[in-house]
Amino acid sequence: MKLVDYFLIFSFSLPLLAQAQAGLALPKEIKIACVGNSITYGATMENKERNAYPAQLQEMLGDRYVVENFGVSGHTLLKRGDRPYWKSDQYQKALQFKPDIVFILLGTNDSKSQNRKYLGDDFETDYKDLIASFKKRNTDVRTVLLLPLPSFSKDSVNIWNPVIKERIIPLIQKVAYKEEKEVIDLYQLFIDQQDLLPDGVHPSSLGATIIAKRLYEVVMQEQKKKTLDLKNEIGIELSYDSNFHGFAQTSFKFKGIDCKLARPRKAAKGAPWVLRARFWGHEPQTDIALLERGFHIAYCDVSNLFGNQEAVERWNVFYSLMTKVGFSKKVILEGMSRGGLILYNWAEQNPEKVAGIYADAPVFDGKSWPGGFGSGKGNAKDWERFKKAYGLKSDWEIKTFQGDPIHKIKSIAQGGYPIFHIVGETDNLVPIAENTIPFEDGVKKYGGNIKTIYKPNNGHHPHSLQNPTPIVNFIMSTNQQKVNFAIVPAPSAEYRSGAGWTEGSDWWTQVRDIDSLCKTSKDIDLLLLGNSITQGLGGNRSHVSYQPGKVVADEYFKDLKWINAGISGDRIEHLLWRLRNGNYEKADPKTVVLTIGVNNFPFNSAQEIVAGIKALLQQAKEMFPSSKIMLFGPLPTGTEKDSRQRKKYRKIHNGINKLSFNERTSYHEVSKLFKTGSGKLNPELYSEDGIHLKEKGYKVWIKYMNEKLD
Repeated sequence: MKLVDYFLIFSFSLPLLAQAQAGLALPKEIKIACVGNSITYGATMENKERNAYPAQLQEMLGDRYVVENFGVSGHTLLKRGDRPYWKSDQYQKALQFKPDIVFILLGTNDSKSQNRKYLGDDFETDYKDLIASFKKRNTDVRTVLLLPLPSFSKDSVNIWNPVIKERIIPLIQKVAYKEEKEVIDLYQLFIDQQDLLPDGVHPSSLGATIIAKRLYEVVMQEQKKKTLDLKNEIGIELSYDSNFHGFAQTSFKFKGIDCKLARPRKAAKGAPWVLRARFWGHEPQTDIALLERGFHIAYCDVSNLFGNQEAVERWNVFYSLMTKVGFSKKVILEGMSRGGLILYNWAEQNPEKVAGIYADAPVFDGKSWPGGFGSGKGNAKDWERFKKAYGLKSDWEIKTFQGDPIHKIKSIAQGGYPIFHIVGETDNLVPIAENTIPFEDGVKKYGGNIKTIYKPNNGHHPHSLQNPTPIVNFIMSTNQQKVNFAIVPAPSAEYRSGAGWTEGSDWWTQVRDIDSLCKTSKDIDLLLLGNSITQGLGGNRSHVSYQPGKVVADEYFKDLKWINAGISGDRIEHLLWRLRNGNYEKADPKTVVLTIGVNNFPFNSAQEIVAGIKALLQQAKEMFPSSKIMLFGPLPTGTEKDSRQRKKYRKIHNGINKLSFNERTSYHEVSKLFKTGSGKLNPELYSEDGIHLKEKGYKVWIKYMNEKLD
């Protein structure tokens, strides 16, 4: 398609709840087909019927959706492969299902030595035929192509990662581009998580959770309807499309300046976009992940201007162009290395237009680089260009020059936008001691919002992260588009032998045990809801082997009828799911104790955890209308007073303290019971991990709880 005739057309869908509240008719049941090989089927996985990613996706989406697993082990996309998916019964069943959405995860087995000779035109043609076969059954089907997971197998004859990465993934991206289909990069989500692929190929149940969550985001993403006519609206001449990792990329001239725009298949609500400085296409994993999520990625060339006023003016004009077309009034700025100069000089002059900044090994001081006046190597040729860009001629002008971002920290910090940096600790080209460190210290001093990931044993290169998830989460949060999974009820896929369970039992065993206790017990005084800390109290749980608090609980609760409903590893969303799908209300407890949240720390922000606890508290109030509810949230965590864990703990409890409580609900922040005079967690009460209680710690907690119950 010629881009002079190109229209950006987006579709809009109200969330189901909003449609219901507006009195609109709810859509029909949505059918989702998961087509794939052994990874979809759930091979090698404990309890695959419940833990394979289609099953987990079903539980997360709920009753408005029907998710079916059409995975079959060992099969290829290639028709001439050794075991073609085309000849399987599951393929025929998938067609008969007539899905509204089909996720295709094939290609892994095509990397085997016997199938490699057919990679190329055969693979591309066969993939197009597969897409067409589903469209023939349902002309409105939404087809989403999933890139294969990496393989960590050392067997080059069978499934082989170099073939997956260098041949199969580019072919799938090519098909996505030509067929105008969505493509989701699962490869990058696992490239740094080999432990989630125990045999090097197949995901564990926890790995399946990652896939299920990503597909949940795809299904639930809100989209915006907007028609944008670049040619007629602006009068610019567009070139033909090119393939940017499966997405359409437009190149064009604007005011004589080279510009680029990579476009998502479906634009996100609000038409968010990224303005990238320099090095277009280098380490593209973040840009690819954002395109998947509906962001546009834009580029306006400011090469060899080093962030000077001419560069700022170019971006001013380009920003006006983009917002005139209909893109968000607030833009994400992204830049690597010297790109930091234009990012921050533009942001300093346009704070109201910035949603957030992601900078990678950024330059803040021209005298550091390219000048080389400090400990860095510098670059003589670029230093001459830098001086020319800023009109610096004399030594005095150079010495007194303050046009760099390093001299504008206060006004940048006061801009109010969040900042995210990734830097190498051993960078000797753009030394962090002369750039990011003084900048970060200054931003914090003036009350700004900045987070930095310091990569050990990493120089100026490589940029970015292999798995861009932390960067993507930051950017999605700036646009309030990150899914808060703490409020999405979901079963756990926990399987660890270290969970304190008896041999052969899993999370679902614990769920059944607790549910049985709640259904059969009468006149319950106390129902304890939580994670491993609660589980450690013991009680009548036949499949729990590790109970460090049992002796204490038996002593203090000896006159009570109580149920221990704590499960090791549980996060807020898991407990939400248990409450909504169990029979806990049949126990009709006089008092309910909620102690949850610490397992969410690695996955959710403090704000997200507070939102999850708020949802859980509301659920408990509705389920137990005559019960007293004691909310602890997460118990104290973080061994040191100023550790990252402790700081997050304080943020969470500051948020919980602002929730609404009444005569039936009470809130208990108990850190003072567990701290020493210096603010550390008492080692006599806490394990070395700063999370789990020792027996003496349980005695402190239960004694406090017992006093409140009395």
